[in-house]
Amino acid sequence: MSTRVRLGKTNLQVSPICFGTWQLSPRFWGKADEDAIITAVRKACDADINFFDTAGAYGDGLAETVLGKAIKGLPREKLVIATKVHWHIRHDASRYADLSPEFIVDECETCLKRINTDYIDLFQCHAWDPLGSFADIAAAMDKLVKHGKIRAYGTSNWNPEQIRGGNQFGHFHSCQPKYSLLATDAEKDVLPYCLANDIGVLTYSTLHLGLLTGKFAGHETFTDLRKTNRDFTGERFKTLCDRIRQSADLAKKYNLTITQLMLAATLMHPAITCAIVGVKTAEQILESTGAMGKKITRDDYGRLRTLLAV
Repeated sequence: MSTRVRLGKTNLQVSPICFGTWQLSPRFWGKADEDAIITAVRKACDADINFFDTAGAYGDGLAETVLGKAIKGLPREKLVIATKVHWHIRHDASRYADLSPEFIVDECETCLKRINTDYIDLFQCHAWDPLGSFADIAAAMDKLVKHGKIRAYGTSNWNPEQIRGGNQFGHFHSCQPKYSLLATDAEKDVLPYCLANDIGVLTYSTLHLGLLTGKFAGHETFTDLRKTNRDFTGERFKTLCDRIRQSADLAKKYNLTITQLMLAATLMHPAITCAIVGVKTAEQILESTGAMGKKITRDDYGRLRTLLAV
């Protein structure tokens, strides 16, 4: 039986677990095994995942290209593909913010070609552009909807005032904030605003760069972006790993893995529609699907939040 949720006020019916592709950004994560990710995408579809999130900035187009290869031959109408616009990449690979109407339209065409699809289901502004105009951004997005290039549009990393400003001129139906049970700042403003206004929420870094999977002991070292992250170094890393491992008994109570427990608890928040999971292997996405439709009691949710309040 398929598990689907409506994304905000759109007609998009999506799986609560969304397959993320940020891992196809070598500058952050190192070189990824593209074949393994293509296999994982196909396994995800077999396991009832229909929602895939990418961006032109991920690997300077690499993530979109690999996703395009992965979905080749699959029934497009059964998939929901989200990508993003914001970073204008120069010839030397440096980049700058650009949500000008011209770039939004041009980048949409580039995204369509890389993904090898006729339309994008959800086109998101990856971040705010300090030179951006709410009216111009909305007008460009509405133009793309009218021409059938995109089905809906939304935001990523916009604060409530920016979303409110955008919706004075257009229909920004989703928001993609950074959120995990170890990084809950979005609960202060973004999530309440989205909940009150029926704006769909896709959380990114939901498993906190892999920390909330419980697979680390606290002594590991990293060569990717985690090597300078305070949560992955020193005594704090050891403490967090210990606390996360302590959740194993609670996970077992619900016949879940630690990863599944963290995802299920995250999805219990009434503002959160979907949890994006960064995937490198088929095993990872198959484990994550086990969180869909699962809940824990409010009492146990409170215990988990207390445990992770480090």
